[in-house]
Amino acid sequence: MSGAPLILASASPRRLALLKQINVTPADIVPADIDETPNPNELPRDYVARLAREKADVVRSRTMGSFVLAADTTVACGRRILPKSEDEATARACLDLLSGRAHRVYTGVALAAPGGEISARIVETRVKVRRLNQAIIDEYIRSGEWDGKAGGYGIQGLFAKHVISIVGSYTNIVGLPIYETANLLAGAGYK
Repeated sequence: MSGAPLILASASPRRLALLKQINVTPADIVPADIDETPNPNELPRDYVARLAREKADVVRSRTMGSFVLAADTTVACGRRILPKSEDEATARACLDLLSGRAHRVYTGVALAAPGGEISARIVETRVKVRRLNQAIIDEYIRSGEWDGKAGGYGIQGLFAKHVISIVGSYTNIVGLPIYETANLLAGAGYK
């Protein structure tokens, strides 16, 4: 088992909270500042896998001798990658699209070990949302929970009451699939 420190390559408070839930506390948080624009015709699975690896690689180059954990989560309707909602109009457009439909949440998780090798996983969860009328969308927009969230919603808050079903990992929807992350850490020899 390696005594090397763990660096979290993410500023997400949700990812940090999920790690702490399993008694993993990073020695430092070093967000990766990379371009997250999807490549032309890039599929959601490929997109999250690429970004997670790029984030791990960028942060690893600045923190040699550490484990670096990186992740990227996206919400997808079919082949379409939904954006992070940075404004109300984007959040509304995402919620309109998700209304009454099933969609998929993908997270790519990458772990760079001190020796340089990168291990990665992609986790997929299916989510079905009830039909959202304008009053429901207005109420959710007023909550502000959508701000900065992939696909315009956060499953861990008010939006949960609109989710009919989840097939797969709940923590994946929050932003870090805990089972797969714990196994990556153990497999790489993180203490």
